[in-house]
Amino acid sequence: MCIDEALVACLRENGLEQSVLEVQVASVWPEVMGEVVAGLTRSVEVNNGMLVVHVNSAALKVQLFENRFELVSKLNEAVGAPVIKDCRILG
Repeated sequence: MCIDEALVACLRENGLEQSVLEVQVASVWPEVMGEVVAGLTRSVEVNNGMLVVHVNSAALKVQLFENRFELVSKLNEAVGAPVIKDCRILG
C-alpha cells in the first residue's frame, strides 16, 4: 500500500474523506472555471454535498445556474469523486 492509499484509508476510517474532498472542490474552482469566473466569485464552499457559490455578477449567476449540471459534473471529475450532489448559485 502506498502513502496516498494509506492516507485515503485513514481518512475514510475516521469519517473525514468527504470533508477533505469538499475542501478540495473549492481549491480546484479556479482551475476548472478559469481566471475570469474565479475572479468574479466571492466564495465557493461545499457542505454535505451542496455546492454554494457566491458571485459578483448577475449575468454570471444566471449562466452558472443554467449550466449547473455540467458544473457539478466537471468539479466532481476534477476531484475524482461524486462529492457534489446539488448546487446553489447566489449573487
